[in-house]
Amino acid sequence: MEIRYASHPDDFETYTTARMRKEFLVGNLFTPGKIALTYSHNDRMIVGGVCPQSPLKLTGGKELGTGFFLERREMGVINVGPKGSITVDGQRYDLEFTDLLYIGQGSREIVFQSDDPAAPSHFYLNSGMAHSKHPTAKCTKKEANSIELGSGPEANARVLNQYIHPDVVPSCNLVMGVTDLVEGSVWNTMPCHTHERRMEVYFYFNLPQDALVMHFMGRPEATRNLVVRNEEAVISPPWSIHSGCGTRAYSFIWGMVGDNQTFTDMDGAGMAGLT
Repeated sequence: MEIRYASHPDDFETYTTARMRKEFLVGNLFTPGKIALTYSHNDRMIVGGVCPQSPLKLTGGKELGTGFFLERREMGVINVGPKGSITVDGQRYDLEFTDLLYIGQGSREIVFQSDDPAAPSHFYLNSGMAHSKHPTAKCTKKEANSIELGSGPEANARVLNQYIHPDVVPSCNLVMGVTDLVEGSVWNTMPCHTHERRMEVYFYFNLPQDALVMHFMGRPEATRNLVVRNEEAVISPPWSIHSGCGTRAYSFIWGMVGDNQTFTDMDGAGMAGLT
């Protein structure tokens, strides 16, 4: 498990591009036969990818200091690859493309498996601290709460799908979903915002090999950018905006942990204040 430490916004403004990528970009998530995990000290979020050719079991480690992975955590998993399954304490859940499984705190044995080892699933996960147990539950995109945002003239028409959310799949702390841009739109989360009460991780997918997203971060008055490609994630600290512009339409998974689960709790950063 790779460890990423929290950063101060004043220090961030001195970072080179290479340092920004080292601290905030999470890549190489889906190596066949492996589980890749990154532990962020921003609200202790864990970002990971599981690509099973044979069954892979998720276990705890020294980094967590607990007897098993979800002893004091909860987790959301979205399959962004071929069909597969997750077995939680003996109960199997089959996941198609963009299906989500929420796994509640206290679940002990978690096993990932692909239906076809030659075409392994890509299970993307977010895990945050939890101090109450909620039932493990599957959610498809059709069952998510969908909200249309943006417009064609602003090149930001998109559909936000809330999966782990108090009105859909309840959790202790974690909130998670998928946003799909409409063909012809390229901007996400613009106008942008920050939310000091929560950190967020963006995971970009549905991008062709020759496409990319310019992900913007930093304080509104001192923005920077990262070049992000398919199936890469960006850790966004509470003080940072999180917005992107792609060379074509794409999808992204957003996951948040922090003080509340109020999706509209954000501090707007108007166009006039961005520099």
